Amino acid sequence: MKVFQTRDHLSVMSGITMQGHLFTLTRKQALTGIESVTFLRQLRSQLQRKLLVIWDGSPIHRSHDVKDFLLNGGSKQIHLERLPAYAPDLNPDEGTWNYLKYVELRNRCCLNLDHLHHQLHLACIRLRRKPFIIQSFFAAAGLCV
Repeated sequence: MKVFQTRDHLSVMSGITMQGHLFTLTRKQALTGIESVTFLRQLRSQLQRKLLVIWDGSPIHRSHDVKDFLLNGGSKQIHLERLPAYAPDLNPDEGTWNYLKYVELRNRCCLNLDHLHHQLHLACIRLRRKPFIIQSFFAAAGLCV
């Protein structure tokens, strides 16, 4: 049996709210600080209120692009807090990815990257229709909803 392998991949950034909303940004290349800023702007425009964003210590979250965004007015609407170094158990968004991978996308076999992108999109839509599940990720991380 021959297996076709490729280094093609999807990079996805996600965020969840305590009200059970899910936001995503998907690219076919590695994410950078520019995409972090794009995602923050997307959150700000969709939620239209001041935000407290708690995220992991990924280098793209600490990039010059993010720092410039905050210095140039972004910090008026968005406050960033960083999780402790390698603390996935404290990150409720880890529940999002466990659920998507092991429930919504379980046993999916995609033909190519576009098919995977489509299946991920459908899985996110299904999860968005279940805000109570998204809220449970906060409880699993020990955070009160």
